Amino acid sequence: MADIIQLSGVIPTSYKGLRLDNALVKLFPDYSRARLQKWIRAGEVSIDGKTLRPKDIVSGGEKIHLCAAMIDENELEPEAIALEVTFEDDQILVVNKPPGMVVHPGAGNYSGTLANALLHHDAELQAIPRVGIVHRLDKDTSGLLVVAKNLESHANLVEQLQQRAVSRKYICLVYGEVIAGGTIDAAIGRHPVDRKRMAVISGGKIAVTHYRVQKRFNSCTLLDVELETGRTHQIRVHMAHINYPIVGDPVYGKKIKSTNNKNLIVLSKFPRQALHAASLSFIHPKSKTKCQWSAPLPDDFQLLLESIK
Repeated sequence: MADIIQLSGVIPTSYKGLRLDNALVKLFPDYSRARLQKWIRAGEVSIDGKTLRPKDIVSGGEKIHLCAAMIDENELEPEAIALEVTFEDDQILVVNKPPGMVVHPGAGNYSGTLANALLHHDAELQAIPRVGIVHRLDKDTSGLLVVAKNLESHANLVEQLQQRAVSRKYICLVYGEVIAGGTIDAAIGRHPVDRKRMAVISGGKIAVTHYRVQKRFNSCTLLDVELETGRTHQIRVHMAHINYPIVGDPVYGKKIKSTNNKNLIVLSKFPRQALHAASLSFIHPKSKTKCQWSAPLPDDFQLLLESIK
């Protein structure tokens, strides 16, 4: 079982001019630079309430807070969990993840994850960072994600993500009747008070989300959404930021008060965020051809739409 690591401190003024990762190695010598870099990139390290990059330079005097799960990937156990494989060859694996499945073990979720299922599907993924998983979906978000099956493909896909060359399109149902599509360009970082939440904050990481109206209903709207960046909880945070929170979102969603509106009553009972990764495309790491896959809405999402027509 993973341990939860919580560390706090202040960067000494003598560390002024050091990279953040190097400063943390000196401040927390029990942990390797590689591990600290992972925690920084995952947003699990806050510096004066903000998230930075490993290469950012410190000034000294900053307050540091670290909260992360100490997971040894070599201890992950293969588990015979069914996978819906959309595509597979010797380089990549595209999976349609069901809602309710955690992608990678973390605090409170040490088994039953996509990572455990992948190791059962292909034991050689043990040799790949994060068992080949290069991008995540939240536990209760359904849909497509890609897994690299060797180090070369892993490096290629990570680079494509960093260069914003991977197209990820989603479908979501939001509260409110959206007039027209648009773009949300608002930086995202850890919430300054609630460290489990993300928020639109000054000094956060660049985050850009494009959306357009697919269909309007009474009290809600079905949207097509495309990510230009891939921040934690990006769509959920951005839609809540413009006052169109995703239906069923337990963290950023809307609380429905007593109402006679039939649709609102139905929507309030949906048990998860109505968010689905419907389309995924990128350049194949080996063939260099553009590939694209799509996945239909899961049954519960489809039934929800039928209930509010």
